[in-house]
Amino acid sequence: MARVTVEDCLMRGPNRYTLVHIVAKRVRQMREGAEYLVHSPKNEDIVIALREIAAGKIRVEEESEVSDAE
Repeated sequence: MARVTVEDCLMRGPNRYTLVHIVAKRVRQMREGAEYLVHSPKNEDIVIALREIAAGKIRVEEESEVSDAE
């Protein structure tokens, strides 16, 4: 994969807002010592996180809304 685009990642997730949160969480994990899921030498952590999502290595699950039944 020469370039990773937002469109590549949006096929895996519901919207850009969710994508930002998933990427931020993954970057924090990598900076705390988590292993990379794709081989991407000489790239920043954020690019590697986007590549992982585009490659389908990270699943984006939507949280269901919980309603208060009072």
